[in-house]
Amino acid sequence: MDINKEEYKKLVKRRAPKSPCLKNCCFAFLIGGGICVLGQAMFDFYRHFTNYTDESVYVCVTVTMIFLAALLTGLGVFDSIAKVAGAGTLVPVTGFANSVVSPAIDTKAEGLILGVGAKIFTVAGPVILYGILSGALYGVVLLVMNALE
Repeated sequence: MDINKEEYKKLVKRRAPKSPCLKNCCFAFLIGGGICVLGQAMFDFYRHFTNYTDESVYVCVTVTMIFLAALLTGLGVFDSIAKVAGAGTLVPVTGFANSVVSPAIDTKAEGLILGVGAKIFTVAGPVILYGILSGALYGVVLLVMNALE
């Protein structure tokens, strides 16, 4: 069977399963919102039961959410939630924690150095790199703007 690229694209489009976009968006919204509600509940808990400043409470919430996402990833639960929620789990800080822990779990059989150590940041590495670079650039822009005042 010899077909050109256009015929192949049409064939694939006909055979590909239709994505339930509205349902996926609703699940992403609800589960992502649930993660945010959990974060707000943690904020209220830490604020009520500790004498921390708001800035310290934000750090506690972030660390707790990262820990929970890493734990759930290690237990294999996070991936099941992410299959249903899609971007709802990837956008908050929980998605970043998952992107660090998943490669570490996948490569632990290769050893601590050549497996986990070498591949732990394969997904999160670019995010860290460009986050640091954009932060540094922003700092330089602010420095220049303040010097010009």
